[in-house]
Amino acid sequence: MPIDPNALMAAAREGLDRAYAPYSHFRVAAAVIDEQGRVFTGVNVENLSYGLAVCAERVAIFSAIAAGARRIAAVAVTSSGADLLSPCGACRQVIAEFASAEVPVYCDAPDGLRRWSVGELLPHGFSAPQLGKA
Repeated sequence: MPIDPNALMAAAREGLDRAYAPYSHFRVAAAVIDEQGRVFTGVNVENLSYGLAVCAERVAIFSAIAAGARRIAAVAVTSSGADLLSPCGACRQVIAEFASAEVPVYCDAPDGLRRWSVGELLPHGFSAPQLGKA
């Protein structure tokens, strides 16, 4: 399935103003495309109890899973304040749960889109074989 990284990033950017970031004022939005070509978006949602905040990437992925997706084909992430933003460690692990190591992750950068693979972002992620599961 061909993936248009610019269209996926545009979907992420559309949600940026809906992020709930009253404490950090650092808004993040993400979009994912599933194995069926459906696009799901998410924004970061902060909480006064900081540990309860949820990142945009996880919101987008969890929305996809709730709609029946089982595999993620690409991820796009943008923010209101970073020159180059990449997913945090927790998000990288969640992405790896639902995407193969070759899946692209696109991030906004001043000179255009930056692309990494899931495997580049999380080269030694926790995986099912480590639990004795196939």
